[in-house]
Amino acid sequence: MLKVLEQLAAEGMTLILVTHEMNFAREVGDRVVFMHQGRVWEQGDSKTLFANPQTLELKQFISSVRGLNQ
Repeated sequence: MLKVLEQLAAEGMTLILVTHEMNFAREVGDRVVFMHQGRVWEQGDSKTLFANPQTLELKQFISSVRGLNQ
């Protein structure tokens, strides 16, 4: 399923995807919205968001996901 979504994104299709697959979101998404406890905590360019999280919640989340903080 993720390969199909990756191909569609590569072809320029606009997708809105709710996922817990954060490595996929970082690699395929142009923009990411990080939600925690039902509210938006951060949003922005996926590469920048994961490389430079601004909130403690996102920093903790990134550190808890194996392979995400590499």
